[in-house]
Amino acid sequence: MADLPLIPSTVVGSHGKPGWWFATVKAYEAGQYGPADLEEMFDDAADTAIRDMERAGLDIITDGEVRRLDGYVDSYYAIIKGIEPLPVRRKAGPWGYDQQTRYEATGRIETPPGGLGIIKEFEYLRAHTGKRTKATCAGPLTFGSRIHPGKMYKGVVDVAERFAEVINAELKGLVEAGADFIQLDEPARGNVSGEEMARLYNLATDGVRAKLAFHVCFGNRFGRSRFDRTYRPYFPGLLEARAEQFVLEFAGRELTELDLWKEYGRDRELGAGVVDVKGFYPETPEDVARRIRRVLAVCPAEQLHVNPDCGFGWSPRYMCNQKIRALAAGAALVRAELTGTT
Repeated sequence: MADLPLIPSTVVGSHGKPGWWFATVKAYEAGQYGPADLEEMFDDAADTAIRDMERAGLDIITDGEVRRLDGYVDSYYAIIKGIEPLPVRRKAGPWGYDQQTRYEATGRIETPPGGLGIIKEFEYLRAHTGKRTKATCAGPLTFGSRIHPGKMYKGVVDVAERFAEVINAELKGLVEAGADFIQLDEPARGNVSGEEMARLYNLATDGVRAKLAFHVCFGNRFGRSRFDRTYRPYFPGLLEARAEQFVLEFAGRELTELDLWKEYGRDRELGAGVVDVKGFYPETPEDVARRIRRVLAVCPAEQLHVNPDCGFGWSPRYMCNQKIRALAAGAALVRAELTGTT
């Protein structure tokens, strides 16, 4: 990635969706639109996300994950074979993680012949931008955490290991399609050690010939975290993952635990979260620059990328655009300070 500037700016994955995205999905679910209508909308939404990121001035972009319905893994459960939905125990009242649909393994977990569809997402992105790109995929723990092993698998870890195999095939297909930068996403679950997270990551990425990143956050559905917001229990075990870059959440936690990176992260790149995706406050470029300067106290500029804390999939598009513009501009401010150029 020699053509990237110092301190490249990027996103974690998802982009804020426009209002018509939600209207079209609702119409499709009501039977008013067909599959071709939905696919046309997805293309338009990807074009919109790509243009938004380009106009913001980001150095590395994604397709905004706009083809993924209701979160970044939920739409995949509809096409994965060998699982069946379980009854949702609480449906009334305010939304919570306990209202997510969970599944039970009833056979060997398989994907359709076309895989999860992430290769198709990337091919569209690559054909519609001249920018550097990043492909993203949920990790094996994320896929497996909502699937009860049933009688087919011994436990949740066995389910995650099967998903590592599924993901590995998808990632190798991405490389064949031209992806040179791939990121796996896993929330810090609390009940899984850093060493185990790293082991499953390594299974999923084994033999994948691309630059690899590992995004670890604390959950962001509806702007709510799911797990205890500390990385300390996962270090240094997490660094057993064969990832060149770790993409971590800092802005929404007032930049706490930067000391962990100073202690352990010497030989890796850091994708530092310097924009809060859960808050509605529109950061200014100077806000972002101030955070970047603090990160530089623990990470050399040559090893630093900057990004939001997590994806913008639960953020309004206008707010997302405000924040990514500030992100790119804030990175440019610090870059100019370090290089003496504008």
